[in-house]
Amino acid sequence: MALYTPEERTRRDASPWTLVQGVLAPIQFLVFLVSAALVLRYLISGFGFEAATTSIVIKTLVLYTIMITGCIWERAVFGRYLFAPAFYWEDFVSLFVLALHTAYLGALLFHAFARYQMYIALVAYAAYLLNATQFLIKLRAARLDQSASVSHLHSVVPEAVA
Repeated sequence: MALYTPEERTRRDASPWTLVQGVLAPIQFLVFLVSAALVLRYLISGFGFEAATTSIVIKTLVLYTIMITGCIWERAVFGRYLFAPAFYWEDFVSLFVLALHTAYLGALLFHAFARYQMYIALVAYAAYLLNATQFLIKLRAARLDQSASVSHLHSVVPEAVA
């Protein structure tokens, strides 16, 4: 089954939110890499709690931003803000990732032990990696689907002309 109908593909390609998602995703991944390094540095050495904390808050804000704009994108393409059939499981895991990042903010707000905060962040980051992998697999499937559609179109058109 194709990931996008022809109409959905047209809406996806025309939506400015597609570009927004395409820009935010690698930014979020870069923020994740820096933050994960800072969290691990703190857990290993005991130094850099403030830097790690700041990086996790930034990562969480970027996550909220990509989630909100992703919902707008999904509405523009599929007509619903969340749980379009093509992205049901990605959305499901995304909400879990968002809940874990929000739990970190709660731990920070209520002054939980520093190491406990960092462990929550690591669990959130592991879930984020799972979710990012889901989206990369979906992106690859969409590209393969589009290539197959173009190849099929090229093979059908000459027969129709002949």
